[in-house]
Amino acid sequence: MREIEEARDWRNEEVDCSACPHKELLAANRCELRKACVQDRYARRIDRFFDWNPELADGHIAHPHFEVRAIAAKSANAFLLPALLSDPDETVRWEAVRRLPHRYRLMLRDDPHREVRIRVATLLDGADLMPMMKDQDYYVRIVVARKIDPALLILMIEDAEIEVRRIVAQRIDPQWLGRVALDDCPDVRLEAAERMTSEQLLSLRDDADWRVRHLVASRMSVDEVEAMIDDVDPIVAETARQRTKREPRA
Repeated sequence: MREIEEARDWRNEEVDCSACPHKELLAANRCELRKACVQDRYARRIDRFFDWNPELADGHIAHPHFEVRAIAAKSANAFLLPALLSDPDETVRWEAVRRLPHRYRLMLRDDPHREVRIRVATLLDGADLMPMMKDQDYYVRIVVARKIDPALLILMIEDAEIEVRRIVAQRIDPQWLGRVALDDCPDVRLEAAERMTSEQLLSLRDDADWRVRHLVASRMSVDEVEAMIDDVDPIVAETARQRTKREPRA
């Protein structure tokens, strides 16, 4: 027979219901060992305790265990939450700020933990995201590039991360695609070429990457693509010939 697991708290000590300040809840079926217990080390059991007793959350936002503070923040009085924005644990800070008004989210744009900044970025829009364009973490910048107004993406054209620049190429105002097409990375140029007009594609007709030239040969106007029928890459040359219905030159 499988031995029943002992209930242990965050210090790895056995949970003692008789010493718990909420022991009266046991008789009222408002807590249960190994299922709904604020003393337990498992977050799911702590969460269930506050689901059953949300009115007790206010009294636990200063608990020594970060899991208790974070879970209590989900139900605690919102007026108590600003104090948690300086909590030493990032989980607590996030649980607090997501329930607070917009101005508090702005305060955590420079949070020391990347996960908080990433989540804050998902909640912000427009000019509020601009200070995060230069975030030290590439994934924060990815979130910003996906959300910010396309007109502002000109400020991220030279980002150090290729994936950020690819997103910029996918979303930036078309008038700036020529700038993006100068990128050192062919993957970024390819993204730009997907959105460029036939006239804009002329600048990429001699691109160093065959994939870019192939896309150009596929999309550029027939009048201009004839110059590509003798491209050094056979796939590019064949695409150009098919579009112009020309045979290879002797």
